[in-house]
Amino acid sequence: MAPAIKTASPASSPAKKPLNVGTALPYETRTALHLKGLVPSAVEDFSAQEARAREQLRSKGTDLEKYIFLSWLRNTNLNLFYRLVLGNLKEVAPIIYTPTVGQACQEYSHIYPFLAPPNAVDGLYVPLNEVDNIGEIIDNYKASISEGCEPEITVITDGSRILGLGDLGMNGMGIPVGKLQLYVAAAGLDPRRCLPIVLDFGTDNPKYLEDPLYLGIRQKRPDDAEFYAATEKVLNGLTAAFPGIFIQFEDFNTPHAFGLLEQWRDRTLCFNDDIQGTGSVILAGFISAIKLAGIPAKDQRILFVGAGSAGVGVAKQLVDYLVIEHQIPEEQAKAMFWFVDSRGVITANRGDTLADHKVYFARQDNGDTQCKTLEEALEYVKPTALIGLSTIYKAFNEQILTRMNELNQESRPIIFPLSNPKTKAECTFEEAMRFTNNRVLFASGTAFPEYTIPETGEVRVPGQGNNMYVFPPIGLGAKLAKPTSITDSLIFAVSKALSNTLNSDEIARGELYPRIERIRETSAQVAAAFVHQAVREGLAQDQFWIDLVNAHPASSATSPTPDGTYSQAVLDEVSKCMWAPAESVQQLIPTKL
Repeated sequence: MAPAIKTASPASSPAKKPLNVGTALPYETRTALHLKGLVPSAVEDFSAQEARAREQLRSKGTDLEKYIFLSWLRNTNLNLFYRLVLGNLKEVAPIIYTPTVGQACQEYSHIYPFLAPPNAVDGLYVPLNEVDNIGEIIDNYKASISEGCEPEITVITDGSRILGLGDLGMNGMGIPVGKLQLYVAAAGLDPRRCLPIVLDFGTDNPKYLEDPLYLGIRQKRPDDAEFYAATEKVLNGLTAAFPGIFIQFEDFNTPHAFGLLEQWRDRTLCFNDDIQGTGSVILAGFISAIKLAGIPAKDQRILFVGAGSAGVGVAKQLVDYLVIEHQIPEEQAKAMFWFVDSRGVITANRGDTLADHKVYFARQDNGDTQCKTLEEALEYVKPTALIGLSTIYKAFNEQILTRMNELNQESRPIIFPLSNPKTKAECTFEEAMRFTNNRVLFASGTAFPEYTIPETGEVRVPGQGNNMYVFPPIGLGAKLAKPTSITDSLIFAVSKALSNTLNSDEIARGELYPRIERIRETSAQVAAAFVHQAVREGLAQDQFWIDLVNAHPASSATSPTPDGTYSQAVLDEVSKCMWAPAESVQQLIPTKL
């Protein structure tokens, strides 16, 4: 690769810091930079570079090796990286995010030196013993970026609950890095202005405390008082340095996930993907599933397996949907839900002290009945929908899936095994198809292959309730409209908008989500609906979008409830604001050297 050059890049370029266009550097530019004879003579176009990168990617023997290769590519040739991602999204997305990112996080301290050149800045690592110096840390970061590249979005974690893998400590940095790559790929956020952050507050995982190569601080996690005091300092420093920055909280343990969202959602522009994002994307798939299930929404009986922040967040958004969309009273809607945790069905008289977030859904109509297993719960509840966020591998076994099919002979069973990564998924698509006689309405949290029905040769595509359908357009919409906060009704509008993006072919095939290859298109549509809803609620602060929405209202602008609609004028302007990698090297080379 040619040595990096400093350039004042146009808006479409991936960075204003030193760029490396590699073998695409024109001959005359090499001459001007005194590079003649220092690089191979061939001058390639971007397509040749992509072909070489794709060849190298596919030559790697494991997904982790592919992850390392892609990370190095992103840190050395950002434009080529995103051209490769966007041109091969279905292939690359499972490498840069779930499921491979789970393994990358587990191994992060061991692979970190090989993810980027030495001293490359790829985010902030904030140790607990340095939170009083957050101003200095942020100043160091500012000094590493070019003017005009101040972050407008951050994903922040403390690594305490990474996917379904538990407490990974500092190793959780792979999650913010991966999420921000999807913000860029799916919704065109500017990669120059994305900031991953890990709060290195220790770990309670002895595996990492005893690992001689672990790169985080070696101490147990702080108590709640110290945790909240430390995060307060970090977030105050961050918002003071970068006013208006959009903050996504990610993979905090359940009490802290709810606590941070409650503390900060009315103070700054923030969002919790585990609570709000997971709920939003699953609601979108559930809306699609209800249309195909064969029974009315009011007759659904919904059994959740797993009662953490994601599960409760999903269920609360489903309750809101039933109340808003189907005019079911809240208490009646809430009574359509049952939760199973490690002790069985959650009831108010179970005899244990329930965590605060579980109280809302605790059953009070069970009398003396206490179901201690999923099998018992299935017979007691007789659910029409089974939703897994348990992180228990194969929790939906043959017996469970077969019984779900038997219980729903008059309708199609809804089965959503949503745990990540694949090693934590409650069942596979193939298993759900086989044990329900191919009748299942399916969505998973991780990617599964298509399934061919042996008797007919028909190919079915699994729905993937992946948060990447919603958090990127939420971030894009927040960047554009600059709402004062992310309200529940904004998230509801996002769910409705996503369910509306299915095209006629996808609907005809009974799919619950749009094809991943269309995600840039659907992200623009969802972001446009977000902008409309932000203006409708009086939350938007950017006058351009306020004026545009008022001049071009959605067809249902007078609707009293969020409906996920948008105008073509707003969609067109949103699409123009989405960053894309350069199409030619001339976009990346300064006019004066």
